[in-house]
Formats: sequence, C-alpha cells, structure tokens
Amino acid sequence: MTDQTETIIRARRFQLLGQLPELWRRRGLAWTLAKRDISVRYKQTLIGVAWAVVQPVMLMVVFSLVFGRFGQIPSDGVPYPVFSYSGLLPWLLFASSLTACSQSIVTNAALVTKVYVPRLLLPIASTIPPLVEFAIAFVILIFLMIHFEVPVTERLFWLPIFLALAWLTALSVGIWLCVMNVFYRDLRFALPFLIQLLMFLTPVIYPSSMIGEPWGSILALNPMVGVVEGFRWALLGVAEPSWSSMLVSIAVSAVLLVGGLIFFERQQWRFADVI
Repeated sequence: MTDQTETIIRARRFQLLGQLPELWRRRGLAWTLAKRDISVRYKQTLIGVAWAVVQPVMLMVVFSLVFGRFGQIPSDGVPYPVFSYSGLLPWLLFASSLTACSQSIVTNAALVTKVYVPRLLLPIASTIPPLVEFAIAFVILIFLMIHFEVPVTERLFWLPIFLALAWLTALSVGIWLCVMNVFYRDLRFALPFLIQLLMFLTPVIYPSSMIGEPWGSILALNPMVGVVEGFRWALLGVAEPSWSSMLVSIAVSAVLLVGGLIFFERQQWRFADVI
C-alpha cells in the first residue's frame, strides 16, 4: 500500500490589503464603470447633468423659506441660503455615494457571476459619479457666495480634507450595506428613510451651536457632523468646529472602514451563489 499525502488548502483570512496593487492596476475599469453609471443615469433626459443641481437648489429654496425665514433658524452670521446650501453639498455627496455603494454588488451581478473582477472595485467605482455631481453643484455655491458677498477664507485648503472624509465615510458605511443588500434585498426600501432621518441628526439646516451637551458629544458619533461643520468652517469662515468631536468622527469612520473591509472579505465569496 502506497502512502497518500493529504493537502489542505486554506484561504487566508484577510486578503484585501494584498489586493490593493491589483485595484490600482484595474483603476481604468473603475473609471469605465463610473462613466457607464453617469451615462445611464442621465440617458434620455431633457437637461442631462443639470439634474445634479436641481435637488440641492430646490432643497435650499425650501429650507431657506421654512427654516430660514419662518423658523428663524440662526445661520452663524452668513445668509441662510448660503448656509443651507453649503451644508447640503457634502451631505448629498454622502447620501448619493452611500446609496450607489449599497447597490453596487447587486446592480453589477453580471460582473460578479460571469467574470473575475476585484469585488471591492465595484463599491469604489460607484462613488465616483456623486463626486462629479458634487463638482457641478459646487459651481452654484460659488455664484451664491458672489451674490451674497460672502468672502472666501484662507482656510480653503482644508476643503479637500473634509470632502475626502465625507467620501471615506460613505464608502465605509456603503461597504457594510452593499454586502447586506446581497442577502437582504429589503434594505433598499429602508435606506432612503434612514438617510433622511440621519440628515436631521446632522447640522445641515441648523448650526451645531444650537445643540448643547451632552447631545453634542452624542451627535459627534455621526461622522457627517464633523464633515459639515468643517466644510462650512473652511469655506465660509463660520465658527471653528470642535476638534475633539472631529477626532471622534474620524475614529468612527476608520473603525467602520476596517470593520467593513473585514466583513466584505469574509462574505464576498458567497456573492455569486446568492445573487
């Protein structure tokens, strides 16, 4: 009787960090997927990408009337239309990125089941179109600041940092949701309500100075609080954000990202079977 050798092959527990070079090499595919999403989103529309400014502008008008004029909500010394619009831009970037990221695996089911692509590339690519829409809508904010004679501050160089934090927060939460959406499709019905609820827990239509303790510290657990406060501080020169709260927001985003990557790694091998 001949001896038989048994070989057991085990997958490594966490391989996503090792995939970073491959994700970089396939960045062209991410741009292709992003351009496809933009093309599909605005295909056969009358005004095309101008729809990117319709939502923030209409919300700004409604908020200015309801909360600015009738509700007399303070706006940190700047005109309320500029105040509300400057809060809406980073918030809508987060909300749009989060929604697209949560659907990224399901909407790309053909790629997941028929060809090999790094699965993490799909949620990352889904967050690129909201960045394009943000850039378009930001032009309106410039015109608003010119119209209301709001000067640009010397802190403007901080702006990309807060935008990166908004994008990272959306990606961190979106990675969790895109995995859960594969197994529980009713998530797409609950997500719009949760995003709307979260907006009222973020100082988009009101200044954070209205919130006293201990609620301010509790709301700091929402990473978008630091993003919106920092965005206004860097662009409009309003009250300086609480840097301790900012550190809490960054820490929460980092924990969500690391946890999301681990969760994604452990579940991605089941995507093709479930979808």
